[in-house]
Amino acid sequence: MRPKQPHTLVTQLPSGLRVVTERVPRALSVAAGVWVGVGARDEPEELSGVSHFLEHLLFKGTDQRSAHDIASAVDRVGGDMNAFTAKEYTAYYCRVPAERLNLAVELLGDVLTAPALRDADVDNERQVILEELAMDEDLPEDVAHRLLGEALFPEHPLGRETAGTADTVEAITPEDVRAFFERWYRPSSMVVAVAGAVDHERVVAEVEARFPAVPSAERPERHAPSVEPRDVVVDRRRAEQAQVAVGFRGLARGDADREALDVANHVLGGGLSSRLFEEIREQRGLAYAVGSGTTSYVDAGALTIYAGTGPGQVPEVLRLIDVELAKLLADGITADEMEIATGYLTGAYVMGLEDTGSRMARLGALLTTTDAIRPVEDQVARWRSVTAEDVARVIERVLSQPRSLAVVGPVSESAVRGGKRRRSA
Repeated sequence: MRPKQPHTLVTQLPSGLRVVTERVPRALSVAAGVWVGVGARDEPEELSGVSHFLEHLLFKGTDQRSAHDIASAVDRVGGDMNAFTAKEYTAYYCRVPAERLNLAVELLGDVLTAPALRDADVDNERQVILEELAMDEDLPEDVAHRLLGEALFPEHPLGRETAGTADTVEAITPEDVRAFFERWYRPSSMVVAVAGAVDHERVVAEVEARFPAVPSAERPERHAPSVEPRDVVVDRRRAEQAQVAVGFRGLARGDADREALDVANHVLGGGLSSRLFEEIREQRGLAYAVGSGTTSYVDAGALTIYAGTGPGQVPEVLRLIDVELAKLLADGITADEMEIATGYLTGAYVMGLEDTGSRMARLGALLTTTDAIRPVEDQVARWRSVTAEDVARVIERVLSQPRSLAVVGPVSESAVRGGKRRRSA
């Protein structure tokens, strides 16, 4: 009798490509994704947005298939195929009925190894991306987060818009796109992740057949931000609301205090029971949307706070944010808040892994960014082991740093500088 296959297995092919699978018994779908270890932070400034540009182009056709052929093949089985670009990787994925695993791997292999990248497609997609940038520019909340990123990481690729700017997108040539693809899109920089009722050896064989071996790619050379954050940036424009984004540099992905920061963030603004939500929305009625979040990279991170409020209420909202930050620094969190935050983080994490797509995304992201797969139970245990002392320490580490503020709306810089402090204490 054949021994039972472990739930998660990793194989590295001779080409350097890594294949990771998670067996999900009785799943009716299978999700397959290719994670390429290069993203927006790895682009030269003059080519800002080229990763995102390439992501769009890979679905425009290959040597063997047109864009319509690709879309029709996925639609024919009721599947879904998409992609996204992040700061440190670009991901392409396909979810199909379980018995059509071979189709998902075949399509991904085709678009990732033999894209047409025709001049005409580059020119056509350029206009699509320019429209996407214009759409984002009309969304004040998106602009606030973009400006906050630029303020937190000035003169650094982490502070740039992932999709680039209108100027850089206009300047990118078909030769630039093809050169970027040839340099970075090699098996050695890719992870193929698959989740479903799958057999690991069969997946490895399918991947090996669809991803031919080519010379290895270098690893991106990355440097941590070194320029001090900017304090205030205001985009004064007509709008019914003002969008407020506050940020501190946070923790790198491998920092031992990351789980403690997750707990602190949830208490501050990460959920419906958080302090910011309770004080600014529930008690004062000053905002519909208010909250906080964390982001981590290989060598940096951020803690961000966001609120949308009436232009005349911006100073008061900023004051209340400062008050809550000062209380967090001075008094830490309560035992009840610790219990709620830990319960939320562990419960949401486990429930978020109900489908094959989320399980596949977890595998791909972890192996690409950390070179390891942390078991679910280990991650849950890390949150549960956080103590009040851990939270107090990480609050001091993060909130003692300079604060950045971005405001978008009909608000003057003098109005928001009134409550601006270099340290929230």
